[in-house]
Amino acid sequence: MTPRARIGRTIAQSEPAFSPRPKPKAGAPNVVMVVLDDLGFAQLGCFGSDIATPAIDRLAAGGLRYNRFHVTALCSPTRACLLTGRNHHAVGMGFLTDVPIGFPGYDGRIPRSAGTLPRLLREAGYATIAIGKWHLAPRWEQSAAGPFERWPLGLGFERYYGFLNGDTNQWTPELVCDNRFIEPPRSPEDGYHLTEDLADQAIRAVQDLHQAAPEKPFFLYFATGAAHAPHQAPSTWIERYRGRFDDGWEALRDRVFARQLELGVVPRGTTLPDRPAWVDAWATLPDEHRRLFARQMEVFAGFVSHADHHIGRVADFLARIGRLDDTLVVVLSDNGTSAEGGPIGSFNEHRFTHDLVDDIGDTLARVGDLGGHRAYNHYAWGWAWAGNTPMRLWKRYTWLGGVRTPLVLHWPRGVAARGELRDQFCHAVDLLPTILDAAGVAAPAILDGVGQQPIDGASLLPTFSKPTAPAPRSTQYFEMLGSRSIYHLGWKATTDHVGTQLTVERERVQGSLDFDTDHWALFDLGADFAEAIDVAAEHPERVRQLVELWWAEAGRNQVLPLDDSFIGRASALEPPPSPPRFRTVLRPGGGGVSEDTLFLAAGFRAIAEVDVPPDGVEGVLCALGDWSNGWALYVLNGRLVATFNLFGVVDRVATPEPVPTGRHRLGVDVRSGGRGCELSVTIDGAAVATGRLGRSLPFRWQIGGGGLLIGRDAGFPVCDDYRPPFPFTGTLHEVTIELPGLAPRDPANEVALALHRE
Repeated sequence: MTPRARIGRTIAQSEPAFSPRPKPKAGAPNVVMVVLDDLGFAQLGCFGSDIATPAIDRLAAGGLRYNRFHVTALCSPTRACLLTGRNHHAVGMGFLTDVPIGFPGYDGRIPRSAGTLPRLLREAGYATIAIGKWHLAPRWEQSAAGPFERWPLGLGFERYYGFLNGDTNQWTPELVCDNRFIEPPRSPEDGYHLTEDLADQAIRAVQDLHQAAPEKPFFLYFATGAAHAPHQAPSTWIERYRGRFDDGWEALRDRVFARQLELGVVPRGTTLPDRPAWVDAWATLPDEHRRLFARQMEVFAGFVSHADHHIGRVADFLARIGRLDDTLVVVLSDNGTSAEGGPIGSFNEHRFTHDLVDDIGDTLARVGDLGGHRAYNHYAWGWAWAGNTPMRLWKRYTWLGGVRTPLVLHWPRGVAARGELRDQFCHAVDLLPTILDAAGVAAPAILDGVGQQPIDGASLLPTFSKPTAPAPRSTQYFEMLGSRSIYHLGWKATTDHVGTQLTVERERVQGSLDFDTDHWALFDLGADFAEAIDVAAEHPERVRQLVELWWAEAGRNQVLPLDDSFIGRASALEPPPSPPRFRTVLRPGGGGVSEDTLFLAAGFRAIAEVDVPPDGVEGVLCALGDWSNGWALYVLNGRLVATFNLFGVVDRVATPEPVPTGRHRLGVDVRSGGRGCELSVTIDGAAVATGRLGRSLPFRWQIGGGGLLIGRDAGFPVCDDYRPPFPFTGTLHEVTIELPGLAPRDPANEVALALHRE
């Protein structure tokens, strides 16, 4: 209860009273949660990897490793579990937040009934800081217009620096500071890389807090872009691994498995499953393919080691200011390895979202660019298979390869153990109650006037001091894109569902394509760590019970309706709050305009109203994306140019003569036609030059791009004609975007046309 002041005639005759301030319990630890992306069970040194991760290994050596920690098989859902302590479908995050659909388990919105970890810790007197990847704001809420309720500051953090999307270019990210978009502090040419910037910002935020209030505990959520595609790192880090993976993915898997047994992260007697048919045998590959694939893994390894180095910088800073020992550091990955590069990898990961497979000849010709400014690359899925040793499959599947990831925990003043293993079955939902338990914070029944839904997780704190402490849970369901499994009392039942989401997996990965024909395999995880030996035939009654339990958990957690495709979700996609308009007028001087507000996929016109001075003009009129996927309208050497770069294939149309002096309307017109698009550049409404795009426009140009820029470009260009920002040197009044399919009707013209046809 807030005390009341006694008010007299003067201050001398009065007694002040002060509102109480929340104060954590004595000894409450700082908390640093490091969330890596798409990093598999076998991709940290302390879990057996060939990849050097000395900083994380030191944390593990000073604390604990959990070898039966589980997540959801995809990024947004796992992050929702971490921050709410609830199952992902139960908080609307059954899939990516980019695809909010009209069903409770999939609307992409963490509800107010699921108070978040930063919100609860802030209420208890903690400072709360988020740095890095967010991916928890629904698609239509990611623009500069907000709303901001589900951006980091809306869900309990006091400071934020990072990116909102699922991935972003590590050299030219679309950055957000608190609730506003900003541009990176340096250029790629100046050596900028996102991971280094994130570490700088994390250190700065903690330093500012420490200098202002050294006694105040903090929660730092540090979510790297690594190791999600694009795999991009400074060349010096990549070159450390040259030649290290020339013997292939089977050899890597064998080496890692032997080291895992030696370290104890995999129990003796574990079966290492054979190479599946859908992963090519290394020995059968042509030499040039092996060199390409080895280089892909060198790049990935350099990317991971680079990220580890900067995680180490944050830990070293905490040690220098004397706060590492009283900080609970948690390191994990949001899902297993990613196979989104397909069987041969990808030079441009944007192709994955459009179900496209690379031309290997094109990638071979550009192998020297992998990991650098020109590439948006991803490795071949043989490396994903090896990265989840000894488990099967990968991200997006609820086999252990998708849902079992490393967990490292370091807290010198709270954990006496040094370098020990814990084998309790646990899940991402258990980390919130664990942290609240360590901090002495009780989860409220009501928060901000809203009744709170039950927390699904349970504290791991008893396992800190007691290796034989009971697991926090005996049951956990899994579902992702139709792949289903359930764990109960040491047994796991898993479907062989492959589904229809990706053509290459549908054609090559063995399994069911129909929910009605799914086989539920059964595994005794107590004896079969790798989920390798299906014993369903020996225990049909147990399989039946587990399947029934899965359906019960699905009903309790809002899992239904099931869908295993991207197309099915699109049919139920939440409509945008601001529907497409025939005409949108944009003016120079602002930031990028989110492509989700422009709806360009079906064709469009962009018309720039300009004044051209007598001495000529050049520069960008408008630009979206970059040389991995994008388009731009600009003037070069006096001529109007439209360039479209579709997944690395460039089409360019230019006027034969310079743009005349005076006031003009300079435009580009893109119309769907067959399997491609008709393209023309126009001056004052007249087509001056034409061309054709070989494929349709993408439904999304950039996953983490900066939107449509007016009068300038930023980051990387769409082609080599210019170098950003390349500002327009004439007077640009406005750019109008028109969607011809939404042109307003003209009743008089329609009547006249009808009479003409009679």
